[in-house]
Amino acid sequence: MQTLSELRLFIKEKKHHAYRKRVPDTLAEEYSRLGLEPKERMVRRFEYLSSLETPVILDGEQITFLRTVENIPDCFTEAEWAEIRKEHFIHELGYISNVLPDYETILREGLLAHRERVDAYAKRTIDAILALSDRYRDEAIRVGRTDLAEILSRVPRYGARTFREALQMFRIVHFSLWLEGNYHVTCGRFDKYMYPYFKKDMDAGLLTEESAQTLIEDFFLSFNKDSDLYVGVQQGDNGQSMVLGGIDAEGREVFSTLSRLCLIASRNNHMIDPKINLRVSSKTPLEIFELGSELTKEGLGFPQYSNDDVVIDGLVKKGYALEDARDYAMAACWEFIIPKYGFDIANVGALSFPKVVDRVLHSGAVFDTFDALLREVKAEIARECDAITSAIRNVWFVPSPLMETLLTVKYRNLGIHGTGLATAADSLAAIETYVFTEKKLTLSELMAAVDEDFASSPELLHTLRYDAPKMGQNDECADRNACTLLRAFADALDGRTNCFGGVYRAGTGSAMFYLRHAAEIGASPDGRRKGEPFGANYSPSLFSRISGPFSLIESFTKPCLSDAINGGPLTVEFSSSLFSGTEGVHKTALFVRAFILKGGHQLQLNAVDAERMKEAQAHPEEHRSLIVRIWGWSAYFIELDKEYQDHVIARQAYKI
Repeated sequence: MQTLSELRLFIKEKKHHAYRKRVPDTLAEEYSRLGLEPKERMVRRFEYLSSLETPVILDGEQITFLRTVENIPDCFTEAEWAEIRKEHFIHELGYISNVLPDYETILREGLLAHRERVDAYAKRTIDAILALSDRYRDEAIRVGRTDLAEILSRVPRYGARTFREALQMFRIVHFSLWLEGNYHVTCGRFDKYMYPYFKKDMDAGLLTEESAQTLIEDFFLSFNKDSDLYVGVQQGDNGQSMVLGGIDAEGREVFSTLSRLCLIASRNNHMIDPKINLRVSSKTPLEIFELGSELTKEGLGFPQYSNDDVVIDGLVKKGYALEDARDYAMAACWEFIIPKYGFDIANVGALSFPKVVDRVLHSGAVFDTFDALLREVKAEIARECDAITSAIRNVWFVPSPLMETLLTVKYRNLGIHGTGLATAADSLAAIETYVFTEKKLTLSELMAAVDEDFASSPELLHTLRYDAPKMGQNDECADRNACTLLRAFADALDGRTNCFGGVYRAGTGSAMFYLRHAAEIGASPDGRRKGEPFGANYSPSLFSRISGPFSLIESFTKPCLSDAINGGPLTVEFSSSLFSGTEGVHKTALFVRAFILKGGHQLQLNAVDAERMKEAQAHPEEHRSLIVRIWGWSAYFIELDKEYQDHVIARQAYKI
């Protein structure tokens, strides 16, 4: 039997892909011809796909279930989607994503008890899951895996009794939600709902820390078996996000031995999934920050940190009950969602701050003072929010018979990203400084240089890029303008009611829009040239000369982040050489804690080596295990499109 190390290598080398097969992409045409209703289509597809799954038990694995059907054919034809879009707003693919099912209840009760409460469609879905599980049980018997056969004789039919049963049941439910056609199916507060099973087995002597560590690492491998099949903008953008730590509904700390073992498991596996989010606060001990920094040292790009002190307050301001706000988790990237009760669309749209500024500057209006310009920028932000929100009407999702039974919906709020904040703030700071304060040139002269991409103004370009105020330098002018922009964004969305009767949430994340929105405008007054991207998420411009990471903290904690509570992390790259000595982990932990104490809301770190990334571009076969953080998730560098690779290479790497 393979050891855990051998199993890990087997999966890293993708040898399990040999079991995969494709099915014809013809279901939509068949369902259209039969005139089937959406729910019937979803159930039929699930029954069909699950019946085609081949039970495969990998040698040595303790947690089983492997996707063998590569593709999930659409339920609707292109013509049908076109008709649906005439009457409805369709978010992304139209299938449910970025919500958190009630894992806690389903693990405790099992599918048979759940089956008694659901409609006929969900009953059929559950029956298909049980049939596939029984085929896995039979395969376990055939290959002599009596341990797995015993577990599969109980779960998912009945509630889990042991930690291993709970892990196996989670794997089956998670697997099924993806196979149903949902995507960015996250894991939620894993250490919170799994802890009772873990503690019971530890207290009973059924587990030691060593055996539990091995089991968790095996379980974490299961996320990496199928992750390349999961929908995303790039490979790695698969939504398999897990939350550790934080407080529970009563305000008690959740971080436990299980949480610690999960962090160690991620470090030992050195793979991109599950992507760890660590909830922390001003009360979090330094040792926990050091545990997280061990993962940063390994180059995993996680954990991502979220500050309970800021986030919970911000969610309560937006109408979430305190006990639900305390239970928050993260969606695929960083957006805050509520397990079981939230059916928010956390990434329904995005506002480009630089595009707003650009539109004002090209409006033909004459501004005698900087305050007059700033007032018009704030008014344009409100108009842009009008345009974004007015388009979001009559939202429709393809029904999900299984996922919908695992939700008790209380919240239907919508989140709007805010892209390129630093570019916009720096542009305004340059205008304020050189046009209105120092009067070194007129606004018309500056815009003439911008519109020709600084082709005739190399000295001005140098000044704007490298001498002008920049967010991240702890510069009062740039930071004040950033605060103004973010405040205007939050105010413009505040008080609006969406089509579900919920609210809108402003955010500081960018998703992939740091590339897409940058392509929509030419050069900008901060010295960014045409074609150059914005910084990812809540980050400085790529060409900003930042003296050190602590000035980033000063700049990026000045805005009232609890008012822009859709999420969006400060993204910081550390030179991997920082960790060559013994003090790197400790220094990184101190940096993270300083960010939290200053009131930062989210932080993600990369340990990068630009030369190694360039080598990986030239010789990808030699760097298959190189991992980087992109905008809210980690990926294998060589699997990214070049534009995303280049962006990571261009980011400034800091030392402490």
